[in-house]
Amino acid sequence: MLTHLAGMRRDQRGMMNVVPDEGRYLHDLILKHEVRNALEVGTSNGYSGIWMGLALRETGGKLTTLEIHRGRARLAQENFRRTGLDSRITLILGDAIETLSRLRDAFDFVFIDAAKNEYVRYLELVLSRVPPGGLIVAHNVDSHTDQLREFLARVENHPQLETTLQNYGPGGFSVRIKRDGP
Repeated sequence: MLTHLAGMRRDQRGMMNVVPDEGRYLHDLILKHEVRNALEVGTSNGYSGIWMGLALRETGGKLTTLEIHRGRARLAQENFRRTGLDSRITLILGDAIETLSRLRDAFDFVFIDAAKNEYVRYLELVLSRVPPGGLIVAHNVDSHTDQLREFLARVENHPQLETTLQNYGPGGFSVRIKRDGP
């Protein structure tokens, strides 16, 4: 599996992926919190989805991942198949805002790594479907601070979210645990 991930980084250039240490962090976070139902907003070629899928295979969970670009979605599907995770990962092709508006599942883990100017909308659309104790993880909070200024201000002051910042690579993560309450 790690060989395939390394090959993806080497051979599938130009994709918007986490770095290996960030992938391991997502994997370990899913294991630590025993995640069963995860959502990824922004699939790209499936690199982070594979890291999460490996952890979800251990927890018995599943991943729903959203991608707008048809070519990247096809590549991701092939990567999921080649790693044997295609039965654990459901990829939905389409605009994330429209797709999130239609999804009704609850997710105990949400990973946001898509159009930076839409992070606030993504948060608004998923927050009600994350139970107390669930995690909302956003990527690129260090590398795209200017683009995510409104998002960061919103989550840092949100009464339902307890936020920490983690840095396992150049992108940086904000990790939010949803609290009980309004």
